[in-house]
Amino acid sequence: MSGLGTRGRVLVAAATAALLAAVAVGYVRLAAHRRPAGPPAPAAANREQLTLAPGPRLLTVTNRHLAFVPAADPGGARTVADLECVRAYAAAGTGVCLHPDSAWSYRLVVLDAGLRQRRAFPVPGLPNRARVSPSGRMVAWTTFVGGDSYNSGGFSTRTGILDTRTGGLVDSLEEFAVIRDGRPYRSADVNFWGVTFAGDDNRFYATVSTDGRRYLVEGDVAARTVRTLAENVECPSLSPDGGRIAFKRAVDGDPGKGWRLSVLDLATMRVTPLAEPNSVDDQAAWLDGSTVAYTLRQSDGRPDVWAVPADGSGAPRLLVPEAESPAALG
Repeated sequence: MSGLGTRGRVLVAAATAALLAAVAVGYVRLAAHRRPAGPPAPAAANREQLTLAPGPRLLTVTNRHLAFVPAADPGGARTVADLECVRAYAAAGTGVCLHPDSAWSYRLVVLDAGLRQRRAFPVPGLPNRARVSPSGRMVAWTTFVGGDSYNSGGFSTRTGILDTRTGGLVDSLEEFAVIRDGRPYRSADVNFWGVTFAGDDNRFYATVSTDGRRYLVEGDVAARTVRTLAENVECPSLSPDGGRIAFKRAVDGDPGKGWRLSVLDLATMRVTPLAEPNSVDDQAAWLDGSTVAYTLRQSDGRPDVWAVPADGSGAPRLLVPEAESPAALG
């Protein structure tokens, strides 16, 4: 991409691309930024900090482990838990961890506020996204999978939803009926990814790809339906007020050119590009009503968490060095 300024240029990380190629994911953009030489050393184990209970802390994944940092000093010392996760998220005292059992085998683990396991089951493929609804009731995840003969888009996904209160499980959103442009739609090439929940624990947003196009969809868990809202909206993240969606937008409609982090106003459908100039291949997380956080990778593949104003103003700032999967617990 052009316009990278003094914060580096977008690079392709060979190691990450090779990993995703194993599941037929043909594109990943990595960003190099000016940054400190390394993250602060982990703080000594502090049981008071090892909690998913609401409070002024950020949850991240650091070196494949859950880690906690103070919201007031996210670049400072972090408290690292024993639990290994490649993706994680939390809200209202409920956490989700995509835990590696082996190099190519993973489990979804639902956690309580004290990091105790509430439920666990295997998930296919390579973990990619994880989310928890604002109330802590609903959990969603996305994995990359391979071997689908119908797939012609370069990759295939599985996205599921778990109701932690009732135990109801949707193994794949491909079971849901799709309404595209106001009409029922069926196709073997449908893929879903990147769920974000509304506050009622029933409505959600996600990305669906089909026929070479990517759409933002609004879903209804009870009705088991989704309907398209807009094109070229990937990995949505609903704002705390429920009125905006942070997302990645393919440059010129071509994911091969990278993605621009943007915000969609659901009332007007107006799109605002954010001040991050580098390609962001992540599902952003709202830190509050005016700031979003996201992961960018260094040239060697190591992740950093950055933050940027949600109104298109300002400039990106390094939030948590050498970390990923941010979630605000406060």
